[in-house]
Amino acid sequence: MRVAERVPLLCFVGCFVFAGGNAVGIRFSNRELDPLWGAAVRFGAAAVVLLAVMAVMRLPLPRGRALAGAALFGVLNFGVTFGLAYYALQRIHAGLGQTVLALVPLVTLLLAAAQGRERLSGRAVLGTLCAAAGVAVVSQASLARAVPVLSLLAILGAVLCFSEAAVLADRLPPLHPVTTNAVGMTAAAAVLFPASRLAGDTWALPSRPATWWAVGYLVLVGSVLTFVLYLLVIKGWGAARAAYVFVLIPVVTIVLSAWLDDEPLTTALLLGTPLIIAGVYLGALRRGTPD
Repeated sequence: MRVAERVPLLCFVGCFVFAGGNAVGIRFSNRELDPLWGAAVRFGAAAVVLLAVMAVMRLPLPRGRALAGAALFGVLNFGVTFGLAYYALQRIHAGLGQTVLALVPLVTLLLAAAQGRERLSGRAVLGTLCAAAGVAVVSQASLARAVPVLSLLAILGAVLCFSEAAVLADRLPPLHPVTTNAVGMTAAAAVLFPASRLAGDTWALPSRPATWWAVGYLVLVGSVLTFVLYLLVIKGWGAARAAYVFVLIPVVTIVLSAWLDDEPLTTALLLGTPLIIAGVYLGALRRGTPD
């Protein structure tokens, strides 16, 4: 495998492994911090880290269309998406929330095709359907339980925003992924802090060690590292293929949630995992002639 092919693949693997802890970390954050305040602290701190990295790497601040595009990407991808996700994960388990987010590949594919950015191939559709079947098997036990309607709508809204942000990222002027995320998370924090104040959130720092660990993970690994890797995958593979990372993340999340947050771990995971992996292979990894 050539280096140009290996780098996006390695980024893809790192992205779904590291992102697997995000929903669990949000659940721990939500136990002490109000949701929008927790999201604002996370992305505000991540923005500071990335701006410092930009300074060390001497990366220039974008201007004009590039700056506006990166800011819009950040508001969608971090501000709106995670504002909704933090709200939803107050009432639903991390595993269920992440399995709903696994709809992102299908929604991204449809949005990208509608906007002329991707071709809706038969192999991509087959991969999405196969992966979705795997997600359905893995999550069927959770879906059988009562889920608050507003929480479900919030996580579905997060799916839509995440998907459109992926399509937008594929259209942005070329920028270093550190720069895109630094600008994007700064813009997201600029939206989340006032939104948190308007929502009446209590602005207080964590007092429990578990919350500090969760916030630290969400800032350094779940935000800085994961989203830099995600943008590298988008640039290497395109938005629709990169979004297939979302069908593998639930496997990691459900295991971590069962271990750390007492979410029930059933045999459905063992039955659904092969379908999910097959869908990822067909839709994102398998190389072949165009459909």
